[in-house]
Amino acid sequence: MAPAPTPARNPAAPLDLDRVAALRRADLLTMIHLAKSGHVGGSLSSVDILTALYYDVLDVRPDEPRWPGRDRFVLSKGHSVEGLLCILADRGFFPRAELATYCRYGSRLIGHPSVKVPGIELCTGALGHGLPAGVGMALGAKRTGQTWRTYVLMGDGEQAEGSVWEAAMAAAAHKLDNLVGILDRNRLQISGPTEQVMPLENLADKWRAFGWEVVRVNGHDIPALIAALRGAPCRPGAPTLVLADTTKGRGVKLMENAVKWHHGVPSKEQLAEALADLGVGEVSF
Repeated sequence: MAPAPTPARNPAAPLDLDRVAALRRADLLTMIHLAKSGHVGGSLSSVDILTALYYDVLDVRPDEPRWPGRDRFVLSKGHSVEGLLCILADRGFFPRAELATYCRYGSRLIGHPSVKVPGIELCTGALGHGLPAGVGMALGAKRTGQTWRTYVLMGDGEQAEGSVWEAAMAAAAHKLDNLVGILDRNRLQISGPTEQVMPLENLADKWRAFGWEVVRVNGHDIPALIAALRGAPCRPGAPTLVLADTTKGRGVKLMENAVKWHHGVPSKEQLAEALADLGVGEVSF
């Protein structure tokens, strides 16, 4: 039997991806409200990045999630899993109705990525682990002659982890131009502004010093994100970092740039206010 044809890499191009992102934000807020648990701010800040990846850039097959030729995606900032789960459900990796079980007893949808969920490559949550694993994936592809690519989404608070920089050095040493790191630069972490907790700047220069090519973009400009992600590698033999400037709590006025919404549960009234900000009606699963 002949193998199934590879789906087009851009199956959702006609969609209004800004509207798609707004709908996924509404989904994740509703999911967190129902579960009474979840990380809100970082999930909202990363939705546009995930939308660019899963509706345009990644070569994946929702009906064949372990297809050997798939691109690999690792959510290193695993506490922000809610947006990823909502997008995986919308793309058809698992039934959308399952989102209603998030953080419920017996559900495979828990507060961090789990490989029990179709489309999840790696259990993450302990910060600093995603990029090292991504380096291993990219190196494996290089050594076996595979053409698929590896993408790793990190948080900016996560940059305080030494394992991130060990992996960055290794990626450059092994010339992993099939590896793309993405940094959700929302400037807030659970304990406050990143520049007060552990100053990071000049972050772009630091990554360049470790041998990476860096592309800085507005992390809420989906066409710019797609262009940056599809433009990798920027230099043959060098890994690429897409440094995405974002707003924590993006799209919801009461949550934007608010440290307290790193983790939190919107009340019924706050959820209604948030959905109004997003221009989305009541969500059902």
